Amino acid sequence: MIACLSPNGQNLTRGDAAPTRLLVATLRGINVLERSGPGAAWTDRGRVLDGHHCSSIMIEPKRGGVFSGMHSGLTWERRADGITINQVFCVGYAHHGDKVALYAGTEPASMFRSDDYGKSWTEQPGVKETKGRDKWSFPSPPHDAHVKTMTIDPRDPNVIYAGVEQGDLLKTTDGGASWFVLDDFSKPTDWTYRDIHLVVVHPENSAELYMTTGMGLYRSYDAGKTWTLIVDNSFAIGYPDHLIVSPKDGNTMFMAGAGENPGTWRESKSARATVARSTDRGVTWADASKGLPADRRPNIEAMSMASYPGGFTLFVGDTDGIVYASDDNAGSWTRIAGGLAPVTKGNHYRALQLAK
Repeated sequence: MIACLSPNGQNLTRGDAAPTRLLVATLRGINVLERSGPGAAWTDRGRVLDGHHCSSIMIEPKRGGVFSGMHSGLTWERRADGITINQVFCVGYAHHGDKVALYAGTEPASMFRSDDYGKSWTEQPGVKETKGRDKWSFPSPPHDAHVKTMTIDPRDPNVIYAGVEQGDLLKTTDGGASWFVLDDFSKPTDWTYRDIHLVVVHPENSAELYMTTGMGLYRSYDAGKTWTLIVDNSFAIGYPDHLIVSPKDGNTMFMAGAGENPGTWRESKSARATVARSTDRGVTWADASKGLPADRRPNIEAMSMASYPGGFTLFVGDTDGIVYASDDNAGSWTRIAGGLAPVTKGNHYRALQLAK
């Protein structure tokens, strides 16, 4: 089984056995980690796409294609004809019967779709034409907002949520032909403007959504029409990024992120990053970081899960280029690779490298 780990890519893969290969997205390409079987040590087999900042990896299960969104285009057998924007932040797929639709979110923020497995792409104009786009921006130069994340409803391939960082939460119900804004979560008193990180559709209920943002963790019970902030910035993970629901228990969730927003890291010299686990659908959380760095200085910029009969493995990667794995429900973590280039979204790694 092949699994992947990337800041803005696929965070769940399913297979018939525990993973023996892990593709890790880094600042300088994709590292391939391998092991002979469950319990065996992982070995770094080297890097592909050396020198390219990889932002997302996706494994499409019907045909087995592996797609990588780069800050300089898409995929290592280049399949980017029609993508007119050079920086691809996230990639996703939707199954329409036997057909596969691929999507790519970019910076500046736009969305492209391919119906021929990446050979050609068509821009979905509804994203660029969103009312209020003039407010979209990103704190770091060149200040262009990007589609950081996309989530496709597993029960309806035409329903897609796209998170613009920073700008809006968008939804389509027609496969990307048209988009509309979901903004109930946004308040005039928010210290950051619609800073969307990740949207999760609960596997047991398509109307139940979770969204990590710069303001904290939100939950919706009506497919995004209304939202409740259930974890705010006062929590240990005050800047949540990654969220995964356990495949064995819909009440159990895993969340990773920093203690505060990236603007504080250079001064504090630490991201104070950690992993937490909830067993009541996100209402309460407990620390789940045993085995991760005690100083919590590097940020956890990627988290993913490989699910298989009888269990699952969690992976996290940080801005120091270290990868950890857990086979016991995040009860403990083991370092499986180090010395990689930073696992990082954008330039987050810079403040923490300077802080060493």
